[in-house]
Amino acid sequence: MPRLQSPSISPYFDVIVVGSGAAGLYAALCLPTHLRVGLVTKDVINMGSSNCAQGGIAAAIDPSDNPNLHLEDTLKAGVGLCDPESVKFMVESAEEAIAHLVEMGVAFDRKGEKLAMTLEAAHSHPRVLHSADTTGRAIIDTLTAKVLERQNIQVVSQAVALNLWLTPQKNRVQGISLLHQSKIQWLKSSVVVLATGGGGQIFAQTTNPEVSTGDGVAIAWRAGAVLRDLEFFQFHPTALTKPGAPHFLISEAVRGEGAHLIDEHGNRFAFEYHPAGELAPRDVVSRAIFHHLQKTAHELTQAHVYLDLRSIAPERIRYRFPNIINVCKQWGVDVFQEPIPVAPAAHYWMGGIACDLMSQTSIRGLYAIGETASTGVHGANRLASNSLLECLVFASQLSRIEIQPNLVAPNSEVSQVDFNWSEDMEKIELIRQMLPSLMWESAGISREGELLDRALHKINNWRESLAGLDVVQFVTNLLPNQMIELNSTDAEQQLRMVTETINLLDLGSLILKSAAWRTESRGGHYRSDYPQTADHWRVHTLVEGDRLWKSPMGINSEESKIKSIALCAGNRQ
Repeated sequence: MPRLQSPSISPYFDVIVVGSGAAGLYAALCLPTHLRVGLVTKDVINMGSSNCAQGGIAAAIDPSDNPNLHLEDTLKAGVGLCDPESVKFMVESAEEAIAHLVEMGVAFDRKGEKLAMTLEAAHSHPRVLHSADTTGRAIIDTLTAKVLERQNIQVVSQAVALNLWLTPQKNRVQGISLLHQSKIQWLKSSVVVLATGGGGQIFAQTTNPEVSTGDGVAIAWRAGAVLRDLEFFQFHPTALTKPGAPHFLISEAVRGEGAHLIDEHGNRFAFEYHPAGELAPRDVVSRAIFHHLQKTAHELTQAHVYLDLRSIAPERIRYRFPNIINVCKQWGVDVFQEPIPVAPAAHYWMGGIACDLMSQTSIRGLYAIGETASTGVHGANRLASNSLLECLVFASQLSRIEIQPNLVAPNSEVSQVDFNWSEDMEKIELIRQMLPSLMWESAGISREGELLDRALHKINNWRESLAGLDVVQFVTNLLPNQMIELNSTDAEQQLRMVTETINLLDLGSLILKSAAWRTESRGGHYRSDYPQTADHWRVHTLVEGDRLWKSPMGINSEESKIKSIALCAGNRQ
């Protein structure tokens, strides 16, 4: 029988993994079994973006393909900002990662005895393994079952990570603070692994689940970690767009199988913007839709184009896309008889916490994996279906982790808080509602310097206006190793809202700064006032605290690789 969550949390772990998507689950399983592992998840254990992944996982394992071709496709999609060493490591590790998933029981589709492969945009060969159109769910369900069988892993669900706990010298992690079951508790740990996913909720239009508020990136930044390439956000071109419906992602695999993008007149307009049409890189297709709607739509609110599946054989649609069929049917769209209304939505954050091939960040004992991390494999624009592969390959590096003895801290002091922050919450909730629209309008698919500057000024005003509120003061002035019991579940929900809002405001400010600073267009970052790609911007954007700078030596030099990021950060070892 799977082991259920313990009713009480251990105050000490060897490793704490924050996040239960593909990266977090796989990391927990790859850690040596003699280590005590805490797996912290913000919601229930399978509610992140990985669970929603439809298309599949890219791996050049077919005899007609090879890792070098996968590397070339990835570098091309990344528009000069991929780290070739990181990409080479990822594509050459793909076969082992897939074999491990199959061994654990992930039921990939097959063609006879062989694993079935499909083609997705910007791939030169069919190399995307899939399980119908719910590949993420198939992987997450398998990994979750394995995690629940492991006696050395304690799952802590519906818990929000608030802050990293650093040593007094601020150069090493020694734990985290959690909001959990109406308590704030500090947990000791020699290592913290951040696998909290992306931050799509910062935009009004997003395919990301509600939990994707960039928590890991925000708490790492506040602790002093170096972040990288925050301006690069990928907007998926085809999200379901109907009044009242969520922005459900219509997988790129649908276009790979032969679906056409058309406008209201039935024109395949994507070829007007790129020779590859619907199969151009995601950023190109998203901008094609955006600009076409600007030219043709009378009203941009809920404006959309269409994805027409009727060129695909019905039996093929039923076999490959049963989930898409069902979701579209739920919202009144029969994919066999009519095209699906679609528009772009924020989907994947290429930027994140800078780390090396071992997933180590600039703070000792702090690791980052998955969408939270910036490993260098995605560059300015992620190649389709590389994200799940990145999760597995870099999470597996934690099997080689060396745990240093942690400093012994005194037991937590317990205090009770009897506050009601209802008056503060009205202002916080209003800002939380307005922020995504501001970011979508200023830092969405097409950006412009004046809009970026105005939005940054607005966000900084919001941050200043919230700083003096009692509830914000409470959150920002928490003392390490102090357990606080809250007086009600309302207080817990209020603190969760406050924490997420602070995180989103901090990240919004950093994204806007980075986007305003990079005066060119490249990959997921498009500036209408600087529409060309500039060779002198073939560098990373690094952020530490309020400091923003370019990687010093150019993308392919040894000095600029993130294995030396601690030196770039001021050598805080």
